[in-house]
Amino acid sequence: MLEDLTIKNFALIDSAAVEFKNGFTVLSGETGAGKSILIGALSFLLGGKAGVDQIRTGSDAAEVSGTFYLGPEPAEPGRTDDDEPGTSSAWLDLHGIETDGGRVLLRRILKSNGKSSAWIQSTPVTRADLSAFSSFLVDIHGQHEHQSLLHVPEHRKYLDSYAGIDDAVAGFSTLYKQLAALRQRLAKLSVSDDERRQKREMLDFAVKEIDGASLKAGEDEELEAEETKLSSFEKLYESVRSINGTLSDSDESVMPVLKRLRNETTKITDLDGALAGLASRFENVFFELSDITEEFKNYEQTLVFDPARLEAVQDRLAQLFKLKKKYASSAAGTVAEVLAYGEKARTELASLENDSEERSKLESSSRELEKTIYTRAKVLSAARKSAALKMSGAVGKILGSLGMKGTVFSVKVAEKPGTQVEQKCDQYGMDDIEFLISANPGSPLLPLAKIASGGELSRVMLAIKTVLADTDAMQTMVFDEIDTGVGGEVAVAVGSHLKNLAVNRQILCITHLASIAVYADNQIKIEKKSVENGTRTAVLPVTGDARISEIARMLSGDPSSEESLKHAQVMLEKYAAAGGR
Repeated sequence: MLEDLTIKNFALIDSAAVEFKNGFTVLSGETGAGKSILIGALSFLLGGKAGVDQIRTGSDAAEVSGTFYLGPEPAEPGRTDDDEPGTSSAWLDLHGIETDGGRVLLRRILKSNGKSSAWIQSTPVTRADLSAFSSFLVDIHGQHEHQSLLHVPEHRKYLDSYAGIDDAVAGFSTLYKQLAALRQRLAKLSVSDDERRQKREMLDFAVKEIDGASLKAGEDEELEAEETKLSSFEKLYESVRSINGTLSDSDESVMPVLKRLRNETTKITDLDGALAGLASRFENVFFELSDITEEFKNYEQTLVFDPARLEAVQDRLAQLFKLKKKYASSAAGTVAEVLAYGEKARTELASLENDSEERSKLESSSRELEKTIYTRAKVLSAARKSAALKMSGAVGKILGSLGMKGTVFSVKVAEKPGTQVEQKCDQYGMDDIEFLISANPGSPLLPLAKIASGGELSRVMLAIKTVLADTDAMQTMVFDEIDTGVGGEVAVAVGSHLKNLAVNRQILCITHLASIAVYADNQIKIEKKSVENGTRTAVLPVTGDARISEIARMLSGDPSSEESLKHAQVMLEKYAAAGGR
């Protein structure tokens, strides 16, 4: 349930802190006072769409926070990690958020640049996360908030809840997901024989061509280096010959000169010992250069031009180029990519060879699962049809007492079209479910979505929620404009039903009618005040004499009239046992 709501700079509200209690709470106030602003702030907190026009004029940001007490919730039997959470507690566990003694703080800020931020406890969340979590906490029903009634797929949820088959439907959905996975695997295998033959031939050719080339990873790089050496042989040979000539092949070459200099450095150390260090360094250089000279001589001996080898290398590189162009990422790819393609082709080829056997097994499993699903779908359908008759009568009876006499409410359960099992069922069974209504005697039943009046839709929802009171786990419900087009005894009946609905949950209701307000356990007055900088909306709980005065205003428009005050007091005393002061 909603325990408190704190609002800052939202629309006409500069600052308000409201505490809510369990049971039936009425929100009242003169037309235009801003009652809907309070509900708008709550909707914003629950993840509703936000626009900068909701920020109070002159402010940089609007902020709304609220505390919710979750209370005990039903367990989720058989839920797996892949299933969507079915309770607020399960949602919090999934997202690693802990409550504070069963309480959760929601907070949302909207800045003037249009950006909004949201938190559950101290954890930042997206607007989608906030909306998903809060859907377990509050239902808002008003002229613009009837999505669950206008959205036909939601009708199934109400009927299933009334029939008590939610767990059975969840189990059915799990089986249907398994069947969908089987069909997906079969679809991948179910290609035509020609396509399978063509693919097998293509893969077989690739494997044989790659295997026949006897490739080695990295050989392309080695061959490219060798090809560069062989194709530049003359230049390489002349350069090496020149180096050897300069180093050692004549008396004026480097090494003979260095040899003479080495002898001289040896002699001068005998004359001046201080030169010993230089002489040692010179000797090291002499021996290092001697080694280099020897290696260059040996290298020259290995240089033999082989035109046949050059041709063989170039032919192999051409072969590798063609293979890389076909099987690597590009012609500039590597032999390793070609080898990887060959392994992949070999695996796919083996898979194709086993496809027939696997397809046979999948088809057999699919047929068995289809039979099981169809049998369970028939059981669900029978339960729905039985519950639909009872629910239609129960809701219709309540609507009659809510000012909709002569209204016929019907829960239509129709088998999905099609002749095949897979066409007749979806993940929820074989039924299309829709609420129909006839507002006047003799009028045909029409889809509920065709009702234009927000007040009528609210009363239909009130009737549905009344018959679902024992099975619906929603903690807090908000009704806006539920009194549109009603008065007198009908209004009294609406108040009575709201009171009954609030026995095990929290009900918030905006109303202009005193005959509804007197049933409330708690009453909050919203009033607009003129201040120095403009207009502000105040939110004030009313009790005692203040409540009598507010009921009097709702009766006659005059909160100080002695007659109205007396009438208000009489009404509150009359309905005290059913939900008065």
